[in-house]
Amino acid sequence: MYRDESACNTYNYGDALYWDARYIQDAGSGPFDWYQRYAALRPFVRKYIPTASRVLMVGCGNAVMSEDMVKDGYKEIVNVDISSVAIDIMRRKHEQIPELQYMQMDVRDMSFFPDESFDSVIDKGTLDSLMCGTNAPISASQMLGEVSRLLKPGGVYMLITYGDPTVRMPHVNRPVYNWKIELYNIPRPGFQKPVDSTSGLKSYLEPIPLTEAGLLPADYVMEDPDSHFIYICKKTETKYISG
Repeated sequence: MYRDESACNTYNYGDALYWDARYIQDAGSGPFDWYQRYAALRPFVRKYIPTASRVLMVGCGNAVMSEDMVKDGYKEIVNVDISSVAIDIMRRKHEQIPELQYMQMDVRDMSFFPDESFDSVIDKGTLDSLMCGTNAPISASQMLGEVSRLLKPGGVYMLITYGDPTVRMPHVNRPVYNWKIELYNIPRPGFQKPVDSTSGLKSYLEPIPLTEAGLLPADYVMEDPDSHFIYICKKTETKYISG
C-alpha cells in the first residue's frame, strides 16, 4: 500500500473491478493480511472488543484475521468486501464456520444494515485504500459516516492504518461522529529495533498522549518510520445524527 497519498492514485482502489481482477490474479497465492497479523493486534482487540461482540470487518479481502479471532473466542463476525470474487472465495473456505458471515458490499453504502447493528467495526487498510482512490475525501466521509451509524453507543471503531494523525485525524475526528479517540503505534512485522535504541522500555500498549489538536507530541519519536497506527474510536453519542 502506498504511504504517500499524493502519489497513490495509480489504481482506483474504490473500484470493485480492480479488486476482482486482483483476487483472480492472486488466486494461487493464498490469503494475505494487510499490515499486521492478528497475533500482533490481539492485545488491542481483546482490550477493546469483548468476545461476545457482534463485529463488522470492513474490507475483509481474503485475510485470515477473522478466522483467527473466531479461534480466539469471538462469536460473530460479519465480513464485507467490495469484491464479489473475494467474498465467494471466503464463503467457500469458511462455510463450516457459523461464526463467520461474508457479504459483498461497498463500505460507502452499508444501508443493508440497520442503525446501531454492531458492537465494533474493524478496519485494517480499507480507509487507506479509499484514500488512495478517486474522490478520496468524499469516499472517506461516506464510509466513516456509515461506520458511525452502524456502531451502537459505546461501540468501537478500530482503524489500523499507516496514516499518522496529520492525515487521519481530519477525517476521523469530526464532531458529527462524536468519537473519543485513543492512538497507538506499533512497528511493522519483522522490524528490528536499532541496537542503540534508548526507548527499550516504551510499551506499544500505552496510548500516545496527543496534543489538544489531536496530533503527535513534538517530541514523539517513532522507532520504526514505517510503523502502523491504531486509532480506537469509541462512540459516545446516543444516536447518529446525519451531517
